[in-house]
Amino acid sequence: MTPLARIGIDYTPAYEQGGGIGRYVRELVAALAWCDPETEYRLFVAGAGAKPLPPLPGPNFTWAASRLSPVWFARLWQRARLPLPVEWWVGSVALYHATDFVLPPTYPGTRTVLTVHDLSFVRAPEAASPALKRYLDRVVPRSVRRADHVLADSQATKEDLIALYGVQPDKVTVLLSGVHPRFQPVRDPALLASVRARYGIGDAPFVLSVGTVQPRKNYERLMQALAALPATLRDIHLVIAGGRGWLQGPIHAAVDALGLQGRVHFIGFAEDADLPALYSAARCFAFPSLYEGFGLPVLEAMACATPVVTSNVSSLVEVAGDAALLVDPLSVPQISAALARLLTDDALRLELVERGLRQAALFTWGKAAAQLHALYGQLLA
Repeated sequence: MTPLARIGIDYTPAYEQGGGIGRYVRELVAALAWCDPETEYRLFVAGAGAKPLPPLPGPNFTWAASRLSPVWFARLWQRARLPLPVEWWVGSVALYHATDFVLPPTYPGTRTVLTVHDLSFVRAPEAASPALKRYLDRVVPRSVRRADHVLADSQATKEDLIALYGVQPDKVTVLLSGVHPRFQPVRDPALLASVRARYGIGDAPFVLSVGTVQPRKNYERLMQALAALPATLRDIHLVIAGGRGWLQGPIHAAVDALGLQGRVHFIGFAEDADLPALYSAARCFAFPSLYEGFGLPVLEAMACATPVVTSNVSSLVEVAGDAALLVDPLSVPQISAALARLLTDDALRLELVERGLRQAALFTWGKAAAQLHALYGQLLA
């Protein structure tokens, strides 16, 4: 590929966050390093020093690290609106890519790209922290207006940007996430047993769900669906892999209220290296989220040959295609019936596994990085 002028990328989410947007930025930058070994990239990290910086993804990448925390940058840039250009930290760049909803001040000649992963704080406001929602409602529309170009994680998010913020369609590009090659079926009994032991799951058959413990992931209804399974499936457990989130108290309390003690396992954040074995060990994967900008765990489960039930809303319809059972996330009977089908219908399981492997193969980080590099080139032409 032809080298481009120097580019700055906000790597802070990849440094700070294990899953979600952190994984998105890590995987995308790693693929960009593989497909473009010539362009000079500067990776901005706020809050550096909290832990060691990871190895650089390539020789043409350098760190632009600040010990000033992301909270302080938000106060300076977004709340006080001080015109302190990000170039003070990353140096002179021709283009700056803000990867996490908000755009910092830049020099007038710097081209800008902004990634908006979803508009869940608008579409599902009850699932967001009020303080965070107030902040995002103020700064995201402003950032979208200022950016030269906006990346959306899915067609659904692009349509939300157009409908809710009035963004011109040609200003938004859909950049789909990929599935890392490490996500493939794990058959080794010893490896499957070790990951069960590591997370204290035990030997019971289980349904897996992955995502931060917060209302938007719809875990309370998922637990109600588990409790409503037929008596013949009462040996099925639920494993929830996700870090602590907003309003998680009622979610944990629902375990006792539903009499599911011992059948629901909150295992916390699962390391990336352990996820393929967790997906493979599960009887099925459940992702009945109320709203998603993309829903990468759906594809990861499919790549590991695990059948999926997910919601018929937002981006999940386009991500799942015809390779999952789709349900109304507000309907506990629908979620429960779909789980029961996946747990008992072997022919359906096999069909969805085959479709899922094909669907997951359509999404690669290499394809995403090549598309991103081409967009950078267009903006710098």
